[in-house]
Amino acid sequence: MATTPINDAAPVPVPPQQPSSTNKDNASTEASQPEQQPSQLTPTTTTTFTHALPAPFNTPSSSSTPAPTLITQGAEALLYRTTFLTASTPAALKFRPSKPYRHATLDARLTKQRVLAEARVLVKLASLRNDPTNEVNVPAVLALEWDVARKVKGGGGLGQRGGGGGGGKEGQVNGARGGAWLLMEWIEGASVKDLLRGFDGWVAGLKGRVEKTDGGDAVEDDAVVKRRKIQQQQEHEEENIKALLRRIGRAVGALHSQGGVIHGDLTTSNIMIRPLSSSSPSSSPPSTSSSSLPPDLTGAIYLIDFGLATQSMQDEDRAVDLYVLERAFGSTHPRQEDWFDAEVLQSTDGYRGSFKGAGVVLKRLEEVRLRGRKRSMVG
Repeated sequence: MATTPINDAAPVPVPPQQPSSTNKDNASTEASQPEQQPSQLTPTTTTTFTHALPAPFNTPSSSSTPAPTLITQGAEALLYRTTFLTASTPAALKFRPSKPYRHATLDARLTKQRVLAEARVLVKLASLRNDPTNEVNVPAVLALEWDVARKVKGGGGLGQRGGGGGGGKEGQVNGARGGAWLLMEWIEGASVKDLLRGFDGWVAGLKGRVEKTDGGDAVEDDAVVKRRKIQQQQEHEEENIKALLRRIGRAVGALHSQGGVIHGDLTTSNIMIRPLSSSSPSSSPPSTSSSSLPPDLTGAIYLIDFGLATQSMQDEDRAVDLYVLERAFGSTHPRQEDWFDAEVLQSTDGYRGSFKGAGVVLKRLEEVRLRGRKRSMVG
């Protein structure tokens, strides 16, 4: 199994040493010498940290059990696509590797707390599926291990220390420190970030494409007819985008009220649209380049990545959660930024209409915005 580099320590250039007043003779002598060429300098070595998958996901791949595929990599965890029980059942593996710069005991404690907190939030929200009024969809938890290096009674378990054959240290598996993993249901679909960027690409292609007219009014110029058709298509799809934003606002409101959960990292990358059928075009992320078809916005809204989530019913925490989403939306989707407040927050079909206390939260959001602006001005 190939490993993935975490970070490369970039070589730091060393500035030339200035001659001091006590070494003027040496400085003048060195000045007469030819300057050393960059090719003659000793190269600076770099260190690359790699992480190996924990058991049982580090077994050799075969036709029945394909190797996990790395999807994305963040500061705290790596996300893989793998399988669960059968090769036809996809699953998402979130692996939190140990941090070599932290003390081993502290690292194990923090990793355990964070993976268990995320799992508890997901289990709590998944339990709302039986509620007919539920509007919160999250991946189901399939399995987890909070310390891959822990010793299992009887030995030979998932987290047996040492790994056998010598060379293993206490708290390590096969010579590597531990970590934690969380196995979840795989959500097939596209993120809202990809869908909105796909919409921007579709609009750009729509304006630049020459379309044939189907007769039309003989009095009107063909160019006018084409522009009118393009404008009508664009307005229709813009209404679909606004409807999607209202659904997002309602889902976040249900997360806050029904679930009592603060996401902590609400961005359009962490909101997905699961298509109604596997043959839907949104089952694969759309391209940001121009396309002849607009992105499919139908399907269920799923919230993912609860690594920073907490359980709280405080209006302040809810307002900060909305502020994070608002700032992320504005920086990622500037063309749709003007729609955010009206559709996501203030619409009765959005956050404001999702629960009775939404108005109080939105009032608190105004105070949070003022604090954010002051913090931005001060630096």
